[in-house]
Amino acid sequence: MGNLLKVLTREIENYPHFFLDFENAQPTEGEREIWNQISAVLQDSESILADLQAYKGAGPEIRDAIQNPNDIQLQEKAWNAVCPLVVRLKRFYEFSIRLEKALQSLLESLTCPPYTPTQHLEREQALAKEFAEILHFTLRFDELKMRNPAIQNDFSYYRRTISRNRINNMHLDIENEVNNEMANRMSLFYAEATPMLKTLSNATMHFVSENKTLPIENTTDCLSTMTSVCKVMLETPFTSEETLMFCMRVMVGVIILYDHVHPVGAFCKTSKIDMKGCIKVLKEQAPDSVEGLLNALRFTTKHLNDESTSKQIRAMLQ
Repeated sequence: MGNLLKVLTREIENYPHFFLDFENAQPTEGEREIWNQISAVLQDSESILADLQAYKGAGPEIRDAIQNPNDIQLQEKAWNAVCPLVVRLKRFYEFSIRLEKALQSLLESLTCPPYTPTQHLEREQALAKEFAEILHFTLRFDELKMRNPAIQNDFSYYRRTISRNRINNMHLDIENEVNNEMANRMSLFYAEATPMLKTLSNATMHFVSENKTLPIENTTDCLSTMTSVCKVMLETPFTSEETLMFCMRVMVGVIILYDHVHPVGAFCKTSKIDMKGCIKVLKEQAPDSVEGLLNALRFTTKHLNDESTSKQIRAMLQ
């Protein structure tokens, strides 16, 4: 990941100084069981991203089939092009479910008593690293998905064809792979502009609602501390573009989770996240590298347009 991501946090209000080593952190015995579970999920993340990046879609075949509805050969060609793509889309969706469970396991480990969230992050650096890697993957996945309209076009064509065949009492083999219930869930997933972020936001809110005896501050303080650490890293001179992108994606991902979980969100004056500072450090980077991240803050947060959000913050995100 380029330079060592080992930065002494500084000037984080109300938090002690501590190191976070996102690059070389190794699990302690106490972390190992959860670390192994998360690692088993994350080991598939790069192949998922590579598969998504290589996704070209079946646009020409679908277009020919629609323009020539009576040409059976073209219908079959389009169908044969779309079916393997739908199987790939199913794999991405199923990975989101695994990622959701992984995030909830990490939140449980990083927020449970008797330690404070800051103490957890300091003591369990390998888990903090995995948390960061999940968010880094999530932002990368959603950036790729947003730039690829073929995904929704392919899946829409698949749904229409399945429905038409069902009316004609035809059963297709692919329905054994992607049945109607699975197709409905996948449709909701891919309808989101940022489906992975939406999945993780829902998972975080579900974690908070399911753990009523755990103070919500345990979760929000964990997220705000991660944000502060990432901001400090971005303010520290780096030579590696890859390292910069890692920190930016993680910071934006944590802000979005915080904004969905905290009752009044990340943008109000009482927020423990320095939103002006976070936006400023993003805007200091090359515009083409941060536009997608700024759009994530504009369109996937929950409280940006609340009355409690300052005009200055809104203006910074316009």
